[in-house]
Amino acid sequence: MPVLECSKDILIILSLRTKRTMIHIIPKPTDTSGDNSTGMVMNELRRMGVSFSVLDLATVNPFHLSVEGETIWVCGILQDGVQFELLKALELRNHVINSLDAITTCASKVITTAKLIHAGVPSPDTCFTNDKMIVANFLADHDGRAVYKPIYGFDGNGIYLFDSLDMVTETAPYYVQEYIENDRDYRIFVIGNKAVGAIKRQSAHLTHNIHQGGYGCAVDISPDMRAVAESAAMVVDIDYCGVDLLPLVDGGYTVLEVNGTPNWHCMTAPIPRLLAEYLIEQDMDGRK
Repeated sequence: MPVLECSKDILIILSLRTKRTMIHIIPKPTDTSGDNSTGMVMNELRRMGVSFSVLDLATVNPFHLSVEGETIWVCGILQDGVQFELLKALELRNHVINSLDAITTCASKVITTAKLIHAGVPSPDTCFTNDKMIVANFLADHDGRAVYKPIYGFDGNGIYLFDSLDMVTETAPYYVQEYIENDRDYRIFVIGNKAVGAIKRQSAHLTHNIHQGGYGCAVDISPDMRAVAESAAMVVDIDYCGVDLLPLVDGGYTVLEVNGTPNWHCMTAPIPRLLAEYLIEQDMDGRK
């Protein structure tokens, strides 16, 4: 008897006939008409015939939740105490993707780097301190050059190379990393601990972030890229993320950052469809 082969979309649609699926979506606050991550995934859900609703965090009452026992996708939130608390309340009765713990870990460069280093995932040598003299010693130990980064920065803002302590005018605490000479970096998109897409980013300056004027193009995921990116995602314990890698002169890669609310600019992999499929699978698994 011949075996019928079904596409993943068809299998999802067949499963939806027997399971009620409703995904609640918290849109990314920084979405624009020309760069709408939330909208791209919504379009894929519509194409698959999956019900979803937009959830405005401002309407959530943490003491009387209107949503319980559901799957909630957090495309992005503001970095303020109110939204963090409301999202944590929603997690009491719902399956939230990404989890607040994962989002807060990725928001803090300190915690992300600590987790990576303790787990043995390659990461640049890093200093975190209130004492500027410790920064001076770190600078001296790394050939007189280091990189300053805001602890809670995003889109490459506030990152700069310095070779003198006088250049660091920010107040404590200080998060600084060794400078690794480079002319490019890579962002690897990981869903369910599996690397599914990658871009190379290049620019004439220190940060190659697209928002800082970097140029991106899709690339194949090498075995080394895959191993490091998937390991980073597992260590952070996150459903999906963008892992930023820097190539090393002697081979291999080191992890610059794990982004918990990533964009997928310039990727040719069908990230919105893959992410929509993942959300559906997670929702169905939670209703078994």
